[in-house]
Amino acid sequence: MSTETDTKVSAETRTNFGKGFARRLRAAGQIPAVIYGHGTEPVHVALPGHQMLLLVRRANAVIELVVDGKEQLVLVKDVQRDPVRQIIEHIDLLVVKKGEKVQVDVPVIVNGEPFSGTIATLNTSTVSLEVEATHIPESVEVDVEGLEDGAHITAADLKLPRGASLVTDPETLIVGVSVPAATLAAVDEIEAADEAAAAEQSDEAEGDAEKSE
Repeated sequence: MSTETDTKVSAETRTNFGKGFARRLRAAGQIPAVIYGHGTEPVHVALPGHQMLLLVRRANAVIELVVDGKEQLVLVKDVQRDPVRQIIEHIDLLVVKKGEKVQVDVPVIVNGEPFSGTIATLNTSTVSLEVEATHIPESVEVDVEGLEDGAHITAADLKLPRGASLVTDPETLIVGVSVPAATLAAVDEIEAADEAAAAEQSDEAEGDAEKSE
């Protein structure tokens, strides 16, 4: 779980904006970011690039940010990346308080193996939860061990961490278990071949009977 003691990050306030300035920041190993929330005016800052790159590997990271000597808890709300190079271009940080609840999207992890010959398909990769800002789960796990064809798990079936409440529609399909289409096609071909063979044998038997008459 994310806590306020995970990592302390020092940020520098910035008054320059624009794509050109942002490129110079990134070239210098920093990432432009904005801090907002709790009715305060947005504060634009520069974050240490390498440290943030490590932090945002975990979804919904909560960090203790130090700006101009003042400390505050912030939630990494959005990370904007270059679609080609995947470098971080900008980060949105939401001010949070201890005990405060926030809405976050949490990854779904599938555990176990379904019944032999079937596959478990993850239809929804994240679910929205309302949780305490300092107790955000890293993931929600779904157990598919032994589930048979036709089984399905909805958001309502998820076992949520203590203190978390579901925001996603309870009827949302999370995981479905089915027989692969290729397997079904192979079974159909075998059945068709068996039927053709049986029909041929029947025709031969009728022909032999006519000859004997």
